[in-house]
Amino acid sequence: MDQKIVEVNTCIVDIPTIRPHKMSVATMQHQSLVLVRIRTSGGTEGVGEATTIGGLNYGPESPESIKTNIDTYFAPLILGQPIASPLALRGRINKAIKGNYFAKSAIETAVCDAYAKVLGVPLAALFGGAVRSHIPVAWTLASGDTQTDIREAEHMLHSRRHNVFKLKVGLRSPKDDIRHIASIRQALGADVSIRIDVNQGWSETQARSNLQALADAGVELIEQPVHEKNIDGLQRLTALGILPIMADESLKGPEDGFVLAAKRCADVFAIKIEQAGGLYAAKDLIAIAQAADVALYGGTMLEGSVSTLAAAHLFSTIEDLEWGTELFGPLLLKDDILAEPLDYSDFSLKLPEGPGLGLTLDEDKIRFYTRK
Repeated sequence: MDQKIVEVNTCIVDIPTIRPHKMSVATMQHQSLVLVRIRTSGGTEGVGEATTIGGLNYGPESPESIKTNIDTYFAPLILGQPIASPLALRGRINKAIKGNYFAKSAIETAVCDAYAKVLGVPLAALFGGAVRSHIPVAWTLASGDTQTDIREAEHMLHSRRHNVFKLKVGLRSPKDDIRHIASIRQALGADVSIRIDVNQGWSETQARSNLQALADAGVELIEQPVHEKNIDGLQRLTALGILPIMADESLKGPEDGFVLAAKRCADVFAIKIEQAGGLYAAKDLIAIAQAADVALYGGTMLEGSVSTLAAAHLFSTIEDLEWGTELFGPLLLKDDILAEPLDYSDFSLKLPEGPGLGLTLDEDKIRFYTRK
């Protein structure tokens, strides 16, 4: 139990996507995963991951900066430290390093993975234990073409992989987006759940003017319609009560969550372990939402399998996950770095068995996709 961290390694893994993924902030053709691997004095390995969307299009961290900062600043801080004290390590890192939430999340995931393996328990046990073995998963439609999105959704329904769909909008005019949404809703039928994500793409005026039309088109939830800094605008849109409003980019950790909850700026919080600053910060954010009666949704940074599983372990401990999750990131990639792919079936993701994250890496795939 007194094992110490003796090695920290990072690499950037570039994997193509199955199709262009179009959002208001970027169009993705591939995803870059920063893989973090730590080793303890007892020979236990822990694995973590950090991803961003479109390099620096989404936020202040890029794959390149994450790797450099972990190698230069994080590794010296945690080398020689005991693996059995993840919260003490978190405090040590937060005292020395400001921001860098994505890098912190990758390090924390690797530490928790290793510690859970030493204990011989699933990672979820570090956060109170799982209350569910299957996590409901939505699919995002983001090809940019209405008919392509309809065919994609119909395939997901037929294969029983997804029956909840989130549409990426905000690149076109709101009126064109509403026509796009209404066509998809009509094609898929009333039993399918349709949500939209604007990724801050609209002004408050645009959002307010189109909320009722979006509701009439069959939208059930709207994510981050306005700029992340416009929390008063989020508050005003939420107060209208026309559609549930979900905060995403406005949530950069528990402090943001406290402000948004206190001012009632959202009906739903999109919880992302990387955007929150790690698993423990995300757990704190979940507690704030629960105390304020804000509904919960498990978000994604379009992560690969490692970070997706870390989030799934945390989300498995939430008793009331009202809006489900969108942990579909690995399915957007043409290939995986796991020896055994994740089990997506019956509209959900099944948590793997075994200690820690419960995964085994495919070393050949990692070598093939690692950026030289």
